[in-house]
Amino acid sequence: MPWVRGKVRGTSVYARVDETGRLATVGGRVEIRYQPRDGRLYRAVAANVVIVDATVLPDDTCAPAEEAARDGAKRQVRGGASSGPRATAARAAAAAPPPTEPPPSSALAYSDGACSGNPGPAGLGVVVVTEGERIEVSEFLGQATNNVAELTAVLRALEAIDPKTPAVIYTDSRYAIGVVQQGWKAKANTELVAELRRRLVGREVELRYVPGHAGVELNERADALARLAISRRASERRVAPRPVAGRSAAPT
Repeated sequence: MPWVRGKVRGTSVYARVDETGRLATVGGRVEIRYQPRDGRLYRAVAANVVIVDATVLPDDTCAPAEEAARDGAKRQVRGGASSGPRATAARAAAAAPPPTEPPPSSALAYSDGACSGNPGPAGLGVVVVTEGERIEVSEFLGQATNNVAELTAVLRALEAIDPKTPAVIYTDSRYAIGVVQQGWKAKANTELVAELRRRLVGREVELRYVPGHAGVELNERADALARLAISRRASERRVAPRPVAGRSAAPT
């Protein structure tokens, strides 16, 4: 997905746009980078992003990056120095690993797809965590491509979450995020992409990128569930209750 040069409250940034050059928003926010190669991804409220050069730059203008501070809270200071409470909080946010617990009254999910060959025997894995339960899905898909597996994994995560519950779904598929929430044109898997987009209408759900095979606990679990489905050529869904905060689990 391409980029343009812009500014956020006077600071120069690179901002994500769609193929027509419009800001690509997810939940009212735009992916931005202060430096194209520093490995840090930020999001800014769309209303705060001003395009200063509409020249569309290729996707590889900015290197792959991980989620850092939200809404551009961390500003790069000349010479790389930063100070003050906001900068300290931003550094902590950038250093924090992806979560394993959902925010209050929300859901947290990790989804992953896997293929033995592309196309080939495919499977998916999903872990959904809420305040009251943990759901794990391991599903064999038969012959499919890796992209189909990744997209179907996101779909299964959505299906496991109450539509009224705000949620964040982590995936290591930039393709899935792009075609579902960032306005990329789907040249294949159009029916599956359309179904995902339809399921997201009216829901407070955000897809976020997580690097694959990087030791992220729940992403690794989702990957293991996907590969288990392939090796067993079988599907399984498990639901386990979790103690509600402030209340001990029922005695066994």
